[in-house]
Amino acid sequence: MASPRVSVGRLAWVRWAADVMPWDSSEVWVARYSAGRRLADPVRVAGGADESAFQPQWGPDGWLFYLSDRTGWWNLYRWRDGRTEAVAPMDAECATAPWESGYANYTFLPDGRIAMTVQRGPAQELVLVSADGVVSLPVAYTSIKPFLAVVGDRIAVIGASPARAQEIVLVSTDGAGGVEVIRQGPDQQSGDVSVPELMTVGQVTALVYPPSGDARPAPVIVRPHAGPTYHSDLRLDGEVQFFTSRGFAVADVDYRGSTGYGRPFRKALDGQWGLVDVADCQAVAQYLIDTGLALPGAVLISGASAGGYTALRAACEDGPFALAVARSAIVDPRQWTTTAPRFQRPHAEILAAPDAAVRADQVRRPVLLIHGVRDEVAPIDDVTALADGLRERGLLVGMLALDGVGHYVSGSALATALDAELDAYRGVLKDAELPPS
Repeated sequence: MASPRVSVGRLAWVRWAADVMPWDSSEVWVARYSAGRRLADPVRVAGGADESAFQPQWGPDGWLFYLSDRTGWWNLYRWRDGRTEAVAPMDAECATAPWESGYANYTFLPDGRIAMTVQRGPAQELVLVSADGVVSLPVAYTSIKPFLAVVGDRIAVIGASPARAQEIVLVSTDGAGGVEVIRQGPDQQSGDVSVPELMTVGQVTALVYPPSGDARPAPVIVRPHAGPTYHSDLRLDGEVQFFTSRGFAVADVDYRGSTGYGRPFRKALDGQWGLVDVADCQAVAQYLIDTGLALPGAVLISGASAGGYTALRAACEDGPFALAVARSAIVDPRQWTTTAPRFQRPHAEILAAPDAAVRADQVRRPVLLIHGVRDEVAPIDDVTALADGLRERGLLVGMLALDGVGHYVSGSALATALDAELDAYRGVLKDAELPPS
């Protein structure tokens, strides 16, 4: 259960079954709420087995607002006394997959308008919804965190773009595009910044960052995002810039299963994890080779957490990848159901394909493993056992165990990990007698 919201004499909340994820199946409920904290006459407002409904908020007009993907897209609805209305129907995602219960993809302005995020593919925008329709606000951000709030007649936003780090700003709602920066991000990039080109390969979108100088063809790092029910962020990424400034192109892949493309696309990974995501990464890599953007023999794949699992599965095939880097990787999704946080344990059960575990005898490409010794989400034991098997087969580039580090690698540990990754890539180029980056 999540998101309790109280109005006068009423309580709304979200619930979902223990064996599903709320972005697959969840419900919004309402009940009468008395001063003695007793609930009466509960009513299911929205949601069900094939519908994800969440983020209830009581509007200033007494209606209950919520987000639902009943049409295949997370859109905004309102409900009152059994009557339901679509507020702003569109073929776009107006919600973020509910990894946390405090998200706010929409909020109410004093004049009755609604501020809301809208996502199409990896790109997000900020819009105003009123009786006259939907109007985009002219802000430069393409990545907006789901924590909108109203301050007077302005909207507080955490926004970023491919050339601008995340920052907290107040956005005016008069249409003039006024933005007051409250706190600037600590990682503002100076000098040359690689800005991605959005490419479509079949039904898959990739953010392709050129190397400094835009040399073509170039060695390419293909990156499946973590999550896996998430998407590639269209914002300044220090890891991407680390590699592009050293002569590598980077391709972030929104493989099937990603958010931002509607429910059918998001559900396409169910029972297919390690299969369709790998196929999508391979297709992007091959497209970059065929179009002369990627240097044949120097196409690499790297991922963290769930993305690390995709990278390992890719190393089990004869595709275009010369090397796989797996950081904080999940090795066996079935085993992961016992170690993942309780909230996420059904995730692997829903996604995992048969014979989902990565075994050393399946691997066909060299692998670099990077893992935190104190990782409690994906414990290091599975990775250590995989490393031992790869070492025996001559396919282990290295096993970097980060002391005192958990599942999320940052700070000096991240710098160490990136240096190890770069060394591994340069080793591939040297062994293939390709120009160094």
